[in-house]
Amino acid sequence: MKQAKVRLYVEHPLGAGQSVPLERDSAHYLFGVMRMGVGDPVLLFNGKDGEWRCTVAEAGKRKGVLVCEEQTKPLQMPPDLWLLFAPIKKARTDFIVEKAAEMGAARIMPVQTDFTNSERIRQDRLQAHAVEAAEQCGGTFVPEVTDLQRLDRVLSEWPEGRQLMFCDEAEVGSSSALAGFLAKSEAAGHGQGAGPWAILIGPEGGFSEAERARLKALSFSHVVSLGPRVLRADTAAVAAMTLWQQALGDW
Repeated sequence: MKQAKVRLYVEHPLGAGQSVPLERDSAHYLFGVMRMGVGDPVLLFNGKDGEWRCTVAEAGKRKGVLVCEEQTKPLQMPPDLWLLFAPIKKARTDFIVEKAAEMGAARIMPVQTDFTNSERIRQDRLQAHAVEAAEQCGGTFVPEVTDLQRLDRVLSEWPEGRQLMFCDEAEVGSSSALAGFLAKSEAAGHGQGAGPWAILIGPEGGFSEAERARLKALSFSHVVSLGPRVLRADTAAVAAMTLWQQALGDW
C-alpha cells in the first residue's frame, strides 16, 4: 500500500466511502504543487471525525474529489485549556498560535490589555496558522482562534468553574515555578482532570498595576512565576503551556 505523504484539514464530513470535494486552494496544492494524481493516498481530518486515509478519485487544476477508505486515527481531544495572550509583532503572534495548537490548547484567545501594542488582528489568518500547525503535528483537533477581546470584558464574563493560571512577570525570581503551581493547585483541589483551565500571558510591557491587582483578587486566579528570568511573550507562552501540561495536562 502506497504511503500517504500529504495531510490536509477539510471542512467536510469524513467516513467510510464518503466523497470529499476539494476547494480550489487544496486542489492546487495537491495536484499543482505536490503533483499528485488519481489513485494517490492523502490523509484528511476535520477536527471531528478523526483522521482518514483517502484516495484521489478526480484530479483537476481547480477542483478534485477524494474518497475516504479507512480511519487511521480516532479524534483525540486536547485538555480543556484556553490560552489567553496579548498580541505582539506579527511573526511572534503567529508563533504563539502555532505552538499553542501544537501543544494542546483547546481555544486560543488574543486579548487586549492596558499595555497591548496591537489594537487589531487578522483572526482568519491566525486560524489558518492553527490549521497548518495541526496538519504538521499530526493532531486531529484544530483549536478555535477567537477575535481580539478586551481582557477586562473576558474576566467579567468568565465561566464558572474554569481556573486561571496567571503568569505574572512581577513574580520573576520566585522559587520553583512548577512546585509552587502544583502546591497551590493541589491546595485548592484543582488537580489533574479536575476541570477546565486557562493560561494568561501578558504583553511585552507587562500587566498594569490595576490589572495585576484585579487578577490577584479573583478567586479562580492562580499566580505563577515562569522562572528566574523575564521571558519574551512568545517564549512565555511555550513555557507556561509546558508547565501546565506537565502538571495538569495530558503529557
